[in-house]
Amino acid sequence: MRRFQMSLPEWMQEWLEVLIPGAQIFLIILVAWLINRLLKRIISRVGQAYDLPHELLLPLRGVFRWIIIGGAVLAVLERLGMSATVLWTAFTGFATVGAVAFFAAWSVLSNLFCAMLIVTVGPFRLGDHIELLDSADKPGAKGRVIDLNMLYTTLQDDSAPEGMPNLLQIPNSLIFQRVLRRWKGGMPTATENTPATSNEEACAIALTTPSSAGENGRAAT
Repeated sequence: MRRFQMSLPEWMQEWLEVLIPGAQIFLIILVAWLINRLLKRIISRVGQAYDLPHELLLPLRGVFRWIIIGGAVLAVLERLGMSATVLWTAFTGFATVGAVAFFAAWSVLSNLFCAMLIVTVGPFRLGDHIELLDSADKPGAKGRVIDLNMLYTTLQDDSAPEGMPNLLQIPNSLIFQRVLRRWKGGMPTATENTPATSNEEACAIALTTPSSAGENGRAAT
């Protein structure tokens, strides 16, 4: 390559000194853009295959995008003549600051991670009735799951008075620290806040009415 440059006129050599790094930087940006598009498609297909919510996929895409951008910036700076030692020192410094920030915000990040586990593992779904217990013999927060975001699982409180609905916002990390009782789709039996159906009322009336009991006795004789 150097012999080829020596055989060129001086004005072309000056242009090559600009064009070659420019072409390398363009290729770095192009490769980073293609990788970002590829990862975006992969994440979208995984989200469709496992029915993941958009609130979970959006931050995941953001994390990969910023990793790609950071790698591309380091590669471009190296092409512009910055020392690899200086770049590595800067990277380790940013990584240290990021690690400190990570541990400082661990409570929030744990809720984000637990939200991902809830969506992928599926201990419950929207519409299920759940109860969080400190132990199997002690009652806890109970209600129907009406919302799930990156920080909280929202329950419609079953113990709320009629006409005064309450919502319970439970941190996602608490879901994996308590005993979880689950009813799929709804409560299996009627409770004080869940009135009996018309068929159940008719059966109860038939069983408790004296006339019906006498007719049953005469029919048996």
